[in-house]
Amino acid sequence: MDETHLFLISFLFLVPLLYLFKLLTQQKGRNLPPGPPSIPIIGHLHLIHGHVHKVLQNLSSKYGPIMALRFGSRPVLVITSPSAVEECFTKNDIVLARANRPRLPSDKYLDYDRSTVGAAPYGQLWRDLRRIMTVELFSTARLKSYLGVREDEVRSLIKNLYKDCFDGFTKVEMRSRIQALSFNVVMKIVADKRFYETGLEDNEQALEFRDLIRDVFEIGGASNPGDFIPFLRWIDFQGFKKKLLKLQKKTDSFSQHLIEEIRTKRGGYSSEKESDKTFIDVMLSLQETEPEYYTDNVIKGNILTLLQAGTDTSSVTIEWAMSLLLNHPDVLERARTELDNYVGQERFVQETDLTNLPYIQCIVNETLRLFPAGPLLVPHEPSQDCTIGRFDVARGTMVLVNAWAIHRDPMVWDDPLSFKPERFERAGNEGYAFIPFGMGRRKCPGSGLANRIMGLALASLIQCFEWERISDDLVDLSEGKGLTMPKDEPLLAKCRAQQRMSHLLKTL
Repeated sequence: MDETHLFLISFLFLVPLLYLFKLLTQQKGRNLPPGPPSIPIIGHLHLIHGHVHKVLQNLSSKYGPIMALRFGSRPVLVITSPSAVEECFTKNDIVLARANRPRLPSDKYLDYDRSTVGAAPYGQLWRDLRRIMTVELFSTARLKSYLGVREDEVRSLIKNLYKDCFDGFTKVEMRSRIQALSFNVVMKIVADKRFYETGLEDNEQALEFRDLIRDVFEIGGASNPGDFIPFLRWIDFQGFKKKLLKLQKKTDSFSQHLIEEIRTKRGGYSSEKESDKTFIDVMLSLQETEPEYYTDNVIKGNILTLLQAGTDTSSVTIEWAMSLLLNHPDVLERARTELDNYVGQERFVQETDLTNLPYIQCIVNETLRLFPAGPLLVPHEPSQDCTIGRFDVARGTMVLVNAWAIHRDPMVWDDPLSFKPERFERAGNEGYAFIPFGMGRRKCPGSGLANRIMGLALASLIQCFEWERISDDLVDLSEGKGLTMPKDEPLLAKCRAQQRMSHLLKTL
């Protein structure tokens, strides 16, 4: 045996021993949460496959609602309990609610080296971006200013559906139509641009954009072992880096094109109302005063963040809601009765009606409970050592909150796997058991916009059309791949215009 082979064998033998020694040393004298046995070097990565939120739920059912894992060299804490979530964002508010996001090597590709509001570490940049989002985009005043945009896009959805099914039940594919709605709303806010006129399939640029966002979500929802095991990163295990670089090139080109379009149109904004400015307008104005701070890369990263957070999440939830309603015609009928009683058939439902349509909101909430657009909340990372549920949690631990599992916990919810919107009629008692938009200072700032889009779209589809399944079989509720947990198969349904609404539908 030559010296090279001897060195290699020694290396492969010693590394696991050194890793185990380091792990035991770190754990000595600490009260750590329970967890399954791990494998040297990879930790528990061999357990992570398929739908990660389901895998983690199964593990938590064995090891408890506060569970310790290890992804390669990184410690991970999985939270599957409302009381533990509350402790994270109350007692540990400083170290967790304002905490950093775990730094991963892949962040530099789609998050422009952590310069987006979702990925930026807690500090001045994150505070500035958060303020821009909450004040310039998602404040009550700004949401009101875009009311016309949302209502116009919902009317466009209804108009295009009516063209296809005005004279009888017609089979329609709903995913692309709902995506067109949410994409157009967010694009108007970001860049004053509409992508879809009559649907996805007649617009090449729209198809490219849809595929781009889908790829971002799918690759973002995939686990990359190279983020946790350095030597896999060196050899680009499974070609993950190559995929990221290819996707980064596409997203960068797309976002830069939007910026240049707005740059070309800029000028004379002093006479325009502040409420008419797009997100890119706001960012370019800031860039003029602080060009080294608000770079094009910062703007591009946050454009992508808004498109990710604001488009697929809303459309996915609306598609799940319609699927659930088709499987529960009694719920659909109750929602239609509520609309008949309050809105009637002499006008279209408006966004301002939503406060008087509580059952519609109950349907939205129940859909978000069963199929949250973010089944695992975006990870937190404590800025210093802390304790959660009497367990010691080290600084730098990746904290994962399994919202999907909490929403389906039989210890928290009565008959948790059933679709029962009426459970939300007792408003205000959900607390930390219902967290579809996250919690704390890192909570999704666009939840108000999402609720408005989902509520108005759902109410309009129910008011204007009759709906049936395409067969006697229930709509398949299998989950697909990706961060936002889409349906595995696009929703197909039979749709017919409501006869009593035809006099209004004809005017669209």
